[in-house]
Amino acid sequence: MAFLQSLNSRSSKAYKASPSRHGSSQFQLRQYAEATLGSGSLRQAVILPEGEDVNEWLAVNTVDFYNQINMLYGTVTEFCSPQTCPEMKATDEYEYLWQDNDKFKRPTKLSAPDYIEHLMNWVQAYFENEAVFPSKIGVPFPSNFAHIVRTIFKRLFRVYAHIYCHHFEVITQLGMQPHLNTSLKHFVYFAKEFDLIERDDLGPLNDFIDRILAEGKNK
Repeated sequence: MAFLQSLNSRSSKAYKASPSRHGSSQFQLRQYAEATLGSGSLRQAVILPEGEDVNEWLAVNTVDFYNQINMLYGTVTEFCSPQTCPEMKATDEYEYLWQDNDKFKRPTKLSAPDYIEHLMNWVQAYFENEAVFPSKIGVPFPSNFAHIVRTIFKRLFRVYAHIYCHHFEVITQLGMQPHLNTSLKHFVYFAKEFDLIERDDLGPLNDFIDRILAEGKNK
């Protein structure tokens, strides 16, 4: 997608997942997903292709959403600093604390850019772990894969929430609002299709999400 290339050029730091082999089913699924998105139907784009493995579909889309969110955040990094965003918030009502059971064994207050950097590195580590996100044909996914994906989606959504609640004016000035809205709508459609996120987790954006999904019902 051309707009993602444009976003990537603005990103101060792009985290990349290891690409799947061209002969792998994940590569074929990614081609299918891109072709379906090109049709303009986000609702259709999230549906599991007939005969495909649901874990493969979850893996391919999780990587793609990660890259989208990372590139979208890259457009506002110069406006999101420890000084401007000393806490990872989405309005004053929602503050997100970081915990990874490694360096941060307890929920820890971080600035928004520090939180997001830890989050991206944490997700990247899952992508690089062949025992969790296998890239080779025939290698099984772990039995708790769906749970891992739910946790990733729950945390990635917080980046959308922070951007909307604290950097939306910048996004609008840059002309990125339609791209951000489309990315969020696609993310939510996919999450709802596979039960990856709870309504409570959408917190500060619940009403906005209800509105943009309602607007897209007839599209």
